[in-house]
Amino acid sequence: MKAMAYSNPGPPEVLQLQEVARPAPKNHEVLIRIHATTATAGDCGARSSKAPGAFRFLRPRHPGIVILGQELAGEVEAVGRKVARFRKGDQIVAWSGLRLGTYAEYTCLPERGVLFTKPTNMTFEEAATLPVGGLDAVYLLRKANIQRGENVLIIGAGGSMGTYAVQIAKHFGAEVTGVDSTAKLDMLRSIGADHIIDYTQEDFIQSGETYDVIFDVIGKSSFSDILNRLNLNGRYVTAVPQMSQIFRWQWIAWRSGKKVIFWTPRTVGRYTEDFTFLKDLIEAGTVKAIIDKCFSLEQAAEAHRYVEKGYKKGHVVIAVGQ
Repeated sequence: MKAMAYSNPGPPEVLQLQEVARPAPKNHEVLIRIHATTATAGDCGARSSKAPGAFRFLRPRHPGIVILGQELAGEVEAVGRKVARFRKGDQIVAWSGLRLGTYAEYTCLPERGVLFTKPTNMTFEEAATLPVGGLDAVYLLRKANIQRGENVLIIGAGGSMGTYAVQIAKHFGAEVTGVDSTAKLDMLRSIGADHIIDYTQEDFIQSGETYDVIFDVIGKSSFSDILNRLNLNGRYVTAVPQMSQIFRWQWIAWRSGKKVIFWTPRTVGRYTEDFTFLKDLIEAGTVKAIIDKCFSLEQAAEAHRYVEKGYKKGHVVIAVGQ
Protein backbone atom coordinates (compact mmCIF):
# COMPACT_ATOMS: atom_id res chain seq x y z
CA MET A 1 0.00 0.00 0.00
CA LYS A 2 0.98 3.66 -0.37
CA ALA A 3 1.89 5.77 2.64
CA MET A 4 3.47 9.17 3.26
CA ALA A 5 6.26 8.45 5.72
CA TYR A 6 9.64 9.65 6.96
CA SER A 7 12.69 8.20 8.66
CA ASN A 8 14.18 11.31 10.28
CA PRO A 9 12.51 14.50 11.56
CA GLY A 10 12.82 17.67 9.54
CA PRO A 11 10.96 20.05 7.19
CA PRO A 12 7.83 18.98 5.27
CA GLU A 13 9.99 17.54 2.49
CA VAL A 14 10.98 14.61 4.71
CA LEU A 15 7.50 13.19 4.02
CA GLN A 16 7.91 10.84 1.08
CA LEU A 17 5.51 8.52 -0.73
CA GLN A 18 6.53 4.95 0.01
CA GLU A 19 5.27 1.43 -0.62
CA VAL A 20 4.80 -0.48 2.64
CA ALA A 21 3.17 -3.76 3.53
CA ARG A 22 -0.59 -3.62 4.04
CA PRO A 23 -1.46 -4.62 7.62
CA ALA A 24 -3.65 -7.61 8.42
CA PRO A 25 -6.23 -7.44 11.22
CA LYS A 26 -5.70 -9.48 14.36
CA ASN A 27 -8.61 -11.24 16.07
CA HIS A 28 -10.06 -8.09 17.65
CA GLU A 29 -9.03 -5.58 14.97
CA VAL A 30 -10.61 -4.08 11.87
CA LEU A 31 -8.75 -3.28 8.66
CA ILE A 32 -9.81 0.18 7.45
CA ARG A 33 -9.45 1.50 3.93
CA ILE A 34 -8.75 5.16 4.63
CA HIS A 35 -10.53 7.72 2.46
CA ALA A 36 -9.50 10.89 4.30
CA THR A 37 -7.30 12.11 7.13
CA THR A 38 -6.10 15.53 8.30
CA ALA A 39 -2.98 17.66 8.55
CA THR A 40 -2.84 19.33 11.96
CA ALA A 41 -0.45 21.50 13.92
CA GLY A 42 0.24 18.44 16.07
CA ASP A 43 1.28 16.42 13.02
CA CYS A 44 3.60 19.22 11.93
CA GLY A 45 5.14 19.48 15.39
CA ALA A 46 5.75 15.74 15.53
CA ARG A 47 7.42 15.76 12.11
CA SER A 48 9.53 18.86 12.70
CA SER A 49 13.08 18.72 14.00
CA LYS A 50 12.06 21.70 16.17
CA ALA A 51 10.05 19.36 18.38
CA PRO A 52 12.33 16.36 18.99
CA GLY A 53 10.67 15.47 22.30
CA ALA A 54 7.52 14.43 20.47
CA PHE A 55 9.32 11.46 18.98
CA ARG A 56 9.54 9.71 22.33
CA PHE A 57 5.84 9.01 21.98
CA LEU A 58 5.69 7.93 18.33
CA ARG A 59 5.17 4.29 17.57
CA PRO A 60 6.34 3.42 14.03
CA ARG A 61 4.01 0.96 12.34
CA HIS A 62 6.73 -0.15 9.92
CA PRO A 63 10.46 -0.74 10.54
CA GLY A 64 12.53 2.40 10.26
CA ILE A 65 9.75 4.82 9.25
CA VAL A 66 7.02 6.88 10.87
CA ILE A 67 3.58 7.25 9.29
CA LEU A 68 1.83 10.25 10.83
CA GLY A 69 -1.88 10.97 11.27
CA GLN A 70 -4.34 10.37 14.11
CA GLU A 71 -7.83 10.85 12.65
CA LEU A 72 -9.49 9.19 9.70
CA ALA A 73 -12.69 8.46 7.85
CA GLY A 74 -13.01 5.37 5.72
CA GLU A 75 -14.57 1.95 5.19
CA VAL A 76 -14.06 -1.37 6.92
CA GLU A 77 -12.20 -3.58 4.46
CA ALA A 78 -11.93 -6.69 6.65
CA VAL A 79 -12.46 -7.75 10.26
CA GLY A 80 -10.64 -10.05 12.63
CA ARG A 81 -12.12 -13.39 13.64
CA LYS A 82 -13.56 -12.13 16.93
CA VAL A 83 -14.84 -8.71 15.83
CA ALA A 84 -18.55 -8.15 16.56
CA ARG A 85 -19.12 -4.37 16.28
CA PHE A 86 -18.29 -3.87 12.60
CA ARG A 87 -18.54 -5.63 9.29
CA LYS A 88 -17.01 -5.17 5.83
CA GLY A 89 -18.35 -2.04 4.12
CA ASP A 90 -19.21 -0.07 7.28
CA GLN A 91 -18.36 3.62 6.91
CA ILE A 92 -16.56 4.81 10.02
CA VAL A 93 -14.53 7.57 11.63
CA ALA A 94 -11.70 6.76 14.03
CA TRP A 95 -8.91 8.13 16.19
CA SER A 96 -5.70 6.12 16.05
CA GLY A 97 -4.03 7.88 18.98
CA LEU A 98 -0.34 7.16 19.47
CA ARG A 99 -0.57 4.31 17.00
CA LEU A 100 -0.67 7.05 14.33
CA GLY A 101 -0.64 5.63 10.79
CA THR A 102 -3.46 7.44 8.97
CA TYR A 103 -1.27 8.96 6.21
CA ALA A 104 -1.72 5.67 4.38
CA GLU A 105 -4.21 3.72 2.32
CA TYR A 106 -4.96 1.21 5.11
CA THR A 107 -4.59 0.82 8.84
CA CYS A 108 -5.69 -1.66 11.52
CA LEU A 109 -7.34 -0.54 14.76
CA PRO A 110 -8.90 -2.40 17.70
CA GLU A 111 -12.67 -2.68 17.39
CA ARG A 112 -13.00 -1.48 21.00
CA GLY A 113 -10.97 1.63 20.27
CA VAL A 114 -12.25 5.07 19.30
CA LEU A 115 -14.19 3.95 16.19
CA PHE A 116 -17.70 5.08 15.28
CA THR A 117 -20.17 5.00 12.44
CA LYS A 118 -19.82 8.03 10.17
CA PRO A 119 -22.61 10.66 10.29
CA THR A 120 -24.90 10.10 7.33
CA ASN A 121 -24.80 13.69 6.09
CA MET A 122 -21.00 14.09 6.04
CA THR A 123 -18.53 13.31 3.29
CA PHE A 124 -15.45 11.30 4.20
CA GLU A 125 -13.41 14.51 4.02
CA GLU A 126 -15.74 16.26 6.46
CA ALA A 127 -15.98 13.26 8.80
CA ALA A 128 -12.19 12.97 9.07
CA THR A 129 -12.18 16.21 11.09
CA LEU A 130 -14.29 14.78 13.93
CA PRO A 131 -12.05 12.48 16.03
CA VAL A 132 -9.68 15.18 17.33
CA GLY A 133 -10.99 18.71 16.76
CA GLY A 134 -14.66 17.82 17.09
CA LEU A 135 -14.50 15.35 19.96
CA ASP A 136 -12.02 17.37 22.02
CA ALA A 137 -14.18 20.49 21.67
CA VAL A 138 -17.26 18.55 22.82
CA TYR A 139 -15.39 16.94 25.72
CA LEU A 140 -13.94 20.18 27.08
CA LEU A 141 -17.06 22.31 26.63
CA ARG A 142 -19.31 19.71 28.23
CA LYS A 143 -16.94 19.66 31.21
CA ALA A 144 -17.32 23.45 31.39
CA ASN A 145 -21.08 23.04 31.92
CA ILE A 146 -22.00 26.12 29.86
CA GLN A 147 -25.38 27.61 30.74
CA ARG A 148 -27.72 29.52 28.45
CA GLY A 149 -26.88 33.22 28.38
CA GLU A 150 -23.30 32.86 29.60
CA ASN A 151 -20.50 34.75 27.87
CA VAL A 152 -17.88 32.51 26.30
CA LEU A 153 -14.56 33.66 24.83
CA ILE A 154 -12.76 31.27 22.45
CA ILE A 155 -9.08 32.01 21.76
CA GLY A 156 -8.07 30.44 18.46
CA ALA A 157 -11.69 30.23 17.31
CA GLY A 158 -10.81 29.90 13.62
CA GLY A 159 -8.82 26.67 13.81
CA SER A 160 -9.62 22.95 13.86
CA MET A 161 -10.95 22.74 17.41
CA GLY A 162 -12.05 26.38 17.58
CA THR A 163 -14.55 26.19 14.72
CA TYR A 164 -16.29 23.26 16.39
CA ALA A 165 -16.13 25.01 19.77
CA VAL A 166 -17.90 28.12 18.45
CA GLN A 167 -20.80 26.07 17.11
CA ILE A 168 -21.10 23.86 20.19
CA ALA A 169 -21.03 26.83 22.57
CA LYS A 170 -23.79 28.45 20.52
CA HIS A 171 -25.81 25.23 20.79
CA PHE A 172 -25.53 25.51 24.57
CA GLY A 173 -27.05 29.00 24.33
CA ALA A 174 -23.90 31.02 25.02
CA GLU A 175 -23.01 34.45 23.71
CA VAL A 176 -19.76 33.69 21.91
CA THR A 177 -16.77 35.92 21.26
CA GLY A 178 -14.16 34.51 18.89
CA VAL A 179 -10.52 35.60 18.87
CA ASP A 180 -8.45 35.05 15.73
CA SER A 181 -6.73 36.77 12.80
CA THR A 182 -8.24 39.13 10.23
CA ALA A 183 -8.67 36.58 7.43
CA LYS A 184 -10.87 34.33 9.59
CA LEU A 185 -13.37 36.89 10.88
CA ASP A 186 -16.04 36.50 8.19
CA MET A 187 -15.92 32.73 8.53
CA LEU A 188 -16.38 33.01 12.30
CA ARG A 189 -19.45 35.19 11.83
CA SER A 190 -20.84 32.65 9.35
CA ILE A 191 -20.74 29.85 11.97
CA GLY A 192 -22.45 31.91 14.65
CA ALA A 193 -19.88 33.94 16.61
CA ASP A 194 -21.70 36.92 18.16
CA HIS A 195 -18.57 39.05 18.60
CA ILE A 196 -15.16 38.98 16.94
CA ILE A 197 -11.77 40.12 18.21
CA ASP A 198 -8.99 40.45 15.64
CA TYR A 199 -5.91 39.77 17.72
CA THR A 200 -3.72 41.56 15.16
CA GLN A 201 -5.60 44.78 15.96
CA GLU A 202 -6.85 44.34 19.53
CA ASP A 203 -5.77 42.63 22.74
CA PHE A 204 -8.75 41.04 24.49
CA ILE A 205 -6.83 41.24 27.78
CA GLN A 206 -6.89 45.04 27.56
CA SER A 207 -10.56 45.27 26.57
CA GLY A 208 -11.93 45.20 30.12
CA GLU A 209 -14.58 42.63 29.17
CA THR A 210 -15.11 39.62 31.43
CA TYR A 211 -16.43 36.17 30.62
CA ASP A 212 -18.02 33.17 32.29
CA VAL A 213 -15.92 30.74 30.24
CA ILE A 214 -12.63 31.27 28.42
CA PHE A 215 -11.69 28.41 26.09
CA ASP A 216 -8.01 28.69 25.16
CA VAL A 217 -7.16 26.55 22.14
CA ILE A 218 -3.75 28.18 21.58
CA GLY A 219 -2.18 28.34 25.05
CA LYS A 220 -0.11 31.50 24.58
CA SER A 221 -1.96 33.83 26.96
CA SER A 222 -0.82 34.51 30.52
CA PHE A 223 -2.73 32.49 33.11
CA SER A 224 -2.98 35.47 35.46
CA ASP A 225 -4.34 37.63 32.64
CA ILE A 226 -6.91 34.95 31.83
CA LEU A 227 -8.08 34.78 35.46
CA ASN A 228 -8.54 38.55 35.52
CA ARG A 229 -10.92 38.31 32.57
CA LEU A 230 -13.07 35.62 34.23
CA ASN A 231 -16.22 36.38 36.21
CA LEU A 232 -16.68 34.96 39.70
CA ASN A 233 -17.16 31.19 39.35
CA GLY A 234 -15.78 31.47 35.81
CA ARG A 235 -14.09 28.54 34.08
CA TYR A 236 -10.79 28.55 32.21
CA VAL A 237 -10.78 25.72 29.66
CA THR A 238 -7.44 24.91 28.07
CA ALA A 239 -6.79 22.49 25.24
CA VAL A 240 -3.01 22.76 25.70
CA PRO A 241 -2.31 22.47 29.43
CA GLN A 242 1.22 22.89 30.74
CA MET A 243 1.29 19.87 32.99
CA SER A 244 4.04 21.31 35.20
CA GLN A 245 1.72 24.19 36.08
CA ILE A 246 -1.62 22.41 36.43
CA PHE A 247 -1.52 22.08 40.23
CA ARG A 248 -0.45 25.71 40.66
CA TRP A 249 -3.24 26.80 38.30
CA GLN A 250 -5.82 24.79 40.21
CA TRP A 251 -4.66 26.21 43.56
CA ILE A 252 -4.80 29.81 42.31
CA ALA A 253 -8.13 29.24 40.62
CA TRP A 254 -9.63 27.62 43.74
CA ARG A 255 -8.55 30.56 45.89
CA SER A 256 -10.20 32.96 43.44
CA GLY A 257 -13.46 30.98 43.18
CA LYS A 258 -12.70 30.01 39.60
CA LYS A 259 -12.05 26.68 37.92
CA VAL A 260 -9.45 25.23 35.54
CA ILE A 261 -10.60 22.56 33.06
CA PHE A 262 -8.09 20.76 30.86
CA TRP A 263 -7.74 17.78 28.57
CA THR A 264 -7.08 14.47 30.28
CA PRO A 265 -7.15 10.90 28.90
CA ARG A 266 -10.68 9.48 28.89
CA THR A 267 -12.36 6.12 28.56
CA VAL A 268 -13.75 4.73 25.34
CA GLY A 269 -17.15 5.00 27.01
CA ARG A 270 -16.73 8.75 27.39
CA TYR A 271 -15.59 9.02 23.76
CA THR A 272 -18.73 7.13 22.75
CA GLU A 273 -20.96 9.44 24.78
CA ASP A 274 -19.34 12.56 23.33
CA PHE A 275 -19.44 11.22 19.77
CA THR A 276 -23.14 10.39 20.05
CA PHE A 277 -23.78 13.94 21.26
CA LEU A 278 -21.76 15.44 18.39
CA LYS A 279 -23.21 13.13 15.73
CA ASP A 280 -26.75 14.14 16.72
CA LEU A 281 -25.82 17.83 16.30
CA ILE A 282 -24.24 17.17 12.91
CA GLU A 283 -27.12 15.11 11.56
CA ALA A 284 -29.55 17.79 12.77
CA GLY A 285 -27.58 20.41 10.81
CA THR A 286 -26.60 22.34 13.96
CA VAL A 287 -22.85 21.77 13.58
CA LYS A 288 -20.76 21.44 10.43
CA ALA A 289 -17.13 20.88 9.51
CA ILE A 290 -15.17 23.87 8.20
CA ILE A 291 -12.60 22.76 5.62
CA ASP A 292 -10.09 25.24 4.27
CA LYS A 293 -8.16 23.11 1.78
CA CYS A 294 -8.01 19.51 0.67
CA PHE A 295 -4.78 17.87 -0.55
CA SER A 296 -4.07 14.45 -2.00
CA LEU A 297 -1.96 11.91 -0.09
CA GLU A 298 0.96 12.65 -2.40
CA GLN A 299 0.64 16.35 -1.42
CA ALA A 300 1.00 15.74 2.33
CA ALA A 301 4.21 17.79 2.48
CA GLU A 302 2.42 20.69 0.80
CA ALA A 303 -0.42 20.32 3.30
CA HIS A 304 2.08 20.59 6.16
CA ARG A 305 3.64 23.71 4.64
CA TYR A 306 0.19 25.29 4.45
CA VAL A 307 -0.67 24.41 8.06
CA GLU A 308 2.64 25.80 9.29
CA LYS A 309 1.85 29.21 7.81
CA GLY A 310 -0.76 29.55 10.56
CA TYR A 311 -3.53 30.93 8.36
CA LYS A 312 -5.79 27.92 7.88
CA LYS A 313 -9.52 28.36 8.45
CA GLY A 314 -10.82 25.30 10.22
CA HIS A 315 -9.33 22.09 8.90
CA VAL A 316 -6.83 20.94 6.27
CA VAL A 317 -7.79 17.53 4.90
CA ILE A 318 -5.76 14.90 3.08
CA ALA A 319 -7.84 12.83 0.67
CA VAL A 320 -6.31 9.38 0.51
CA GLY A 321 -8.62 7.90 -2.12
CA GLN A 322 -12.08 6.38 -2.54
